[in-house]
Amino acid sequence: MIVFRDPADVPPDFGRSVVAIGKFDGVHVGHRAVIERMREDARAIGARTVAVTFDRNPLEVLRPELCPENVVATDRKVELLGELDLDATLVLTFDRALAALAAEDFVRDILVDSLHAAMILVGRDFRFGRGGAGDPALLQKLGPQYGFSVDVIDDVTPEGGGRRVSSTWVRELLAAGDVAHAATVLGRPVTVTGEVVHGLKRGRELGFPTANLSEMIDALAPADGVYAGWLDDHVTGIRHPAAISVGTNPTFDDVERRQVEAHVLDETGLDLYGHRVTVEFTDHLRGMVAFEGMEALIAQMADDVSVARERLLGHR
Repeated sequence: MIVFRDPADVPPDFGRSVVAIGKFDGVHVGHRAVIERMREDARAIGARTVAVTFDRNPLEVLRPELCPENVVATDRKVELLGELDLDATLVLTFDRALAALAAEDFVRDILVDSLHAAMILVGRDFRFGRGGAGDPALLQKLGPQYGFSVDVIDDVTPEGGGRRVSSTWVRELLAAGDVAHAATVLGRPVTVTGEVVHGLKRGRELGFPTANLSEMIDALAPADGVYAGWLDDHVTGIRHPAAISVGTNPTFDDVERRQVEAHVLDETGLDLYGHRVTVEFTDHLRGMVAFEGMEALIAQMADDVSVARERLLGHR
């Protein structure tokens, strides 16, 4: 997949394209349905497939006090889009200049002149252009003038109906620690990726050494608590079963920020410092609590490891 960071980067001979526009935060099953429809539309007319997205949530510029955390960082979003067999993704820098661009200018300058859009796909609630004046109805009005058709995608709801799939729903599930349900809405496991860094080494002192991820991770971590899951080592390619902790360690109350740390099951002497790893959350085991004394904490950690082993490997 080609990644363009500016409309000017698109070569003049790129050819006609079918374009899907959206924030694509999390690249969840709703987004994947849009991408699948885009691929079908493109095959029907022999055009390229292009996702158009933004380098940040527009609210970060327009209404920062209302802007939620991103489900995934921009680079991770691009990686996920790249797994969906697209020809290209255009990542627009959402700044004051783009926010001030009139809706019709956005269509003409970016979608028509740069991407040669033959068809444009959007969700029913998508808005674009200065003041959010652009919507599917405007696209349908401009289509005949600029030579493109419009495909408006209905909301995606889980089987049996109910709530529509959205990034907001994913955030709520992560905030509740419900990683199993979040994985269903995302259409993939809940993961975070980062570099293993030195921590306080308290886990090692307690008999449960952990790989501590740096503050710079590529996705929103789930709620504070303990989880069963996996640690994928990008250096060795080995996938390790793990008991995972997210939080600030309230028993000791000396960790200033939330951190993700993973205890690899049944391994001794494993050196992961400096390795890039992906931590995958499969089951929520318990919330984060403060324990009275070291013995209670160690006993609980031993039980956490035992339960994680049973969930992941089928035995204690």
